[in-house]
Amino acid sequence: MAIALKATIFSYVVHVLGVAGAIMVLVWCISFRGGFAWEASNKSLIFNLHPVLILIGLIIFGGEAIISYKTLPWTKDVKKLIHLVLHAIALILGIIGVYAAFKYHNESNIANLYSLHSWIGIGVIVLYGIQWVYGFVVFFYPGGTDAIRRESLPWHVLFGILVYILAISNATLGFLEKLTFLENSGLAKYGTEAFLVNFTAVVTVLFGIFVILTTLSQPATEDEYAYSEI
Repeated sequence: MAIALKATIFSYVVHVLGVAGAIMVLVWCISFRGGFAWEASNKSLIFNLHPVLILIGLIIFGGEAIISYKTLPWTKDVKKLIHLVLHAIALILGIIGVYAAFKYHNESNIANLYSLHSWIGIGVIVLYGIQWVYGFVVFFYPGGTDAIRRESLPWHVLFGILVYILAISNATLGFLEKLTFLENSGLAKYGTEAFLVNFTAVVTVLFGIFVILTTLSQPATEDEYAYSEI
């Protein structure tokens, strides 16, 4: 009972941090950076799509997808579908977010893939895509044999958590990189925007931590709702 209560509290914290992170990145990009556009003379409006789609998509939807299978009180088939769909949304938004960064660079005559953040980002998207496709084929459709599922599940879970940790780390690196560029262009180092960006990064890290804590704190049960029965 104590373990289940702890897991429930962790999941509530995840949701609160997710909402807070989404609001903070939207406030930053709308109120401080001028909003969004797919086509604009001000190319920074194109870039603003990148942090919003990555944080809300890859990080928040991705985190909710991870904990959904462990926290929702429904049958394994329903939870499996929700897990799959949330990860698909996360991946699609993440891909669009990465493309927005490339579009901004290309239209601003800025080189692509010159930073560690960009290198890791491409790796995260590729690994996330591989993880999703493998999960779809083995656990959803057409579905692997019982033996393949049983052998694959621990590695699927471990690989997914590692990719997610890498995504959180790279998102934090991205906030640092962008803030450094802005400060080098004259943004006040102790101004409101700088603090907002830093706190958004902190909330992102805390969100990732509580996603992992929620996942690891769930009690292991062997019934039709169990994670191991995927």
